[in-house]
Amino acid sequence: MRLRQLEAFRALMICQTVTRAAEMLSISQPAASRLIADLEDSVGFMLFERVRGRLNPTPEAQTLFEEVQQSLIGVERIARSANEIRHLQRGVLQVVAAPALALSFLPRVTAQFMQQRPQTEITVMSYASQDIVDMAVGQRCDVGFAILDIDTPSAHAEPLVATRMVCAVPVAHRLAANSVIVPTDLKGEQFASFPRLIESRLHIDGLFAAHGVRRVMRFETQVSQGLCSFVEAGEAVALVDAITAAEYQGQGIRFIPFEPVLRLAFTVLVPAQKRPALLTKSYVQHVRACALARLNPRDLLKE
Repeated sequence: MRLRQLEAFRALMICQTVTRAAEMLSISQPAASRLIADLEDSVGFMLFERVRGRLNPTPEAQTLFEEVQQSLIGVERIARSANEIRHLQRGVLQVVAAPALALSFLPRVTAQFMQQRPQTEITVMSYASQDIVDMAVGQRCDVGFAILDIDTPSAHAEPLVATRMVCAVPVAHRLAANSVIVPTDLKGEQFASFPRLIESRLHIDGLFAAHGVRRVMRFETQVSQGLCSFVEAGEAVALVDAITAAEYQGQGIRFIPFEPVLRLAFTVLVPAQKRPALLTKSYVQHVRACALARLNPRDLLKE
């Protein structure tokens, strides 16, 4: 018993003539007749009786039709699902990301991605970058976006975008009119920063130490959006990533290029033990394109 035989049987039950059934299936009339005959041989009983030139379904055919109808509806549903998967319209994604991306940028670009994919389900969770690496290695996510500079891209880790850090100052600050800020500009300034356990904090501290600049540390948080809120309150200045600066909605803050350049690289991670799904690849491409479009070209760095 073959699927095409069942399709011919259903078509004949619906259309009531072999000619119309053949047209429904886009095959010739003899081919449709052959499929019905083969199905009768397969099931071992008569499905249609010819009465005055018409084919009338037998009671056994009526009973069989109910089962065939349900089965073919299931097959068609599977075919639709396969088509949706092929065209990236159906699927589930578990995404983990550093707070700089997870709090605002990723929810916004994910919503854009899902507008054309109504059958997708995407979860975005925020974690520290090292936790994201561990989750990707442990196959506990489909894709991760971490603040991580990789030396050699591979099939499981590749750059998303590399940016420079910018200086966030209150709009009424003495440096707010500067076109660029350098370490000596911030001598004696009240400063908000990441905790020491975060790698970017070590780079920032090392740079200021190299320039002999002492800052007054006032506030620490691992979330760059939190640094911006503290700065906007007029209590300090801070160095933050360019994506956070582009996403920040506050009005009482200015983001100014900082020199020398402090590089901050965002990396895409996928589980090493399995090949990324087509939906995952498409999502990463969308996120990268949105990041490049969102950022000021002056804040982008070559990989």
